Amino acid sequence: MSKKILVLPGDGIGTEIMAEASKVLRFLNNKFSLGLELEEALLGGAAIDAVGNALPDNTFALAKEADAILLGAVGGPKWDKLPPADRPEKGGLLRLRSELQLFGNLRPAILYPQLAGASSLKPEVVSGLDILIVRELTGGIYFGEPRGIRELDNGERQGFNTYVYSESEIRRIARLAFELAMKRDRRLCSVDKANVLEVTMLWREVVQDMASDYPDVELSHMYVDNAAMQLVRAPKQFDVMVTGNMFGDILSDAAAMLTGSIGMLPSASLDANNRGMYEPCHGSAPDIAGQNKANPLATIMSVAMMLRYSLGLEEPAAAIDRAVSSVLDQGIRTGDIFSDGCTLVGTDGMGDAVVAALAE
Repeated sequence: MSKKILVLPGDGIGTEIMAEASKVLRFLNNKFSLGLELEEALLGGAAIDAVGNALPDNTFALAKEADAILLGAVGGPKWDKLPPADRPEKGGLLRLRSELQLFGNLRPAILYPQLAGASSLKPEVVSGLDILIVRELTGGIYFGEPRGIRELDNGERQGFNTYVYSESEIRRIARLAFELAMKRDRRLCSVDKANVLEVTMLWREVVQDMASDYPDVELSHMYVDNAAMQLVRAPKQFDVMVTGNMFGDILSDAAAMLTGSIGMLPSASLDANNRGMYEPCHGSAPDIAGQNKANPLATIMSVAMMLRYSLGLEEPAAAIDRAVSSVLDQGIRTGDIFSDGCTLVGTDGMGDAVVAALAE
């Protein structure tokens, strides 16, 4: 039975990186006879420009029917003057995540040995780095109500957001993190701000309570400010990290620089049945859009995560992992990871190099 893959290029460099990821996926589809059906649709600013809605009904219908979704990137300054609820990010991406209940965001931060010199830290600090950040994606301050901008009695404007988590939301994401830790080095660090915020006091209490269900996992807790410091001091102390939406957003982007570039970070956003949306961690980068400069490897590695987590296709997923490593061995680089002695290529050149490595 064929599997349906919905491709959402989005905005900015999204169209360029998605073209290369689709190229890789189509090659694998033929090579391994995967029976995948790819369909493309609009999301974000491109959808606003075309139909006046960041998440068109047709796109949402296709998303609900798809076995997995590949996303490029959304947003850009072009749409920043729209009301927040109508912008590409909240009206498109965040709404899609929420409606599909994609609560579990997996963000691996893996340093390929070939890129040790591209990291912002000393090679001896980051060599061998392999962290998995598990971020709760459909709750917390990004979705909490009430929220808005109001005028006080004295005429001053005040912005406000609500940071809220229910016990069931915490248990759901913690269970996912514990299960993933069981498949790795069995170490889980839960990140919170339980010394100040009541919502994360509950977070810590619930996660600690669940530890008895996973006696083989070593559970630790860390305040978010200390976690940020430890990521740049001694990042290899971490195996799996689990945290809320806002903290996970910040920490995973910080972890990106440990790997040499945010262009090297894929991600998966999963529902309770491992059906998910896969996207690079970087944004739409409108400053380089259309210039053939963007690094497509995070998107290509997101394809590998899709094959592995949602479709259960380990062989082609592993083939992508090997191909990316082979390309880096050859010294092929986009500008964000370039160093002396390497071969500089554009977005399409990197995609072609990965396909060539897959063909070998």
